[in-house]
Amino acid sequence: MLKIKEAVIVEGKYDKIKLSSLIDGLILETDGFAIFKNKDRLKLFRRLAETRGLLILTDSDGAGFVIRRYLGGSIPTKYVKHAYIPDLLGKESRKAQPSKEGKLGVEGVPKQVILDALKRAGATFEELDEAPQTQGEPITPADLYEDGITGRADSKRRRGLLLKALDLPEHLSSGALLQVLNTVCTKEEYRAAVAALITEETRSGIKV
Repeated sequence: MLKIKEAVIVEGKYDKIKLSSLIDGLILETDGFAIFKNKDRLKLFRRLAETRGLLILTDSDGAGFVIRRYLGGSIPTKYVKHAYIPDLLGKESRKAQPSKEGKLGVEGVPKQVILDALKRAGATFEELDEAPQTQGEPITPADLYEDGITGRADSKRRRGLLLKALDLPEHLSSGALLQVLNTVCTKEEYRAAVAALITEETRSGIKV
């Protein structure tokens, strides 16, 4: 498995599942055309682009290129790399019918094709045991649990408030949460946000 520095942007969850079997890195979805209206997610993409770079990997059909052009026009080009898969005709096994253009998407193409596309795009490959790309001590899964952000009965509410305080999308998946936090803020900034959250809960009489 290869570790990639850039945040990789794909269209949907099945693309993310496929890519997760190949690389160790931050993979986020546009949710198809929903990205056109999701300003918070686009804002997150911009922040990630500035801190670690973006690598866009969409399907090779017309819809994929519409999304690619939108992202490419919304984020400074100096932070963006583009990975292209070739036009391969076929149908994904989970689908009853092929796509409108009859082309395989990211989820359907052979793994080596994706790896070759990432290499051609100039992806920055790192050693799997390399130190995290954040300064200072990283935020850990244990931190999130101890602070009630994950794994507790009230975690969903607390996570939502934390994301709002850090100006991150409210619908950010729990799977991507830790990687995103370690990219956009330091542990000290995270601790400050949690402390402010606890202060507000105490003031409001919320028991956790």
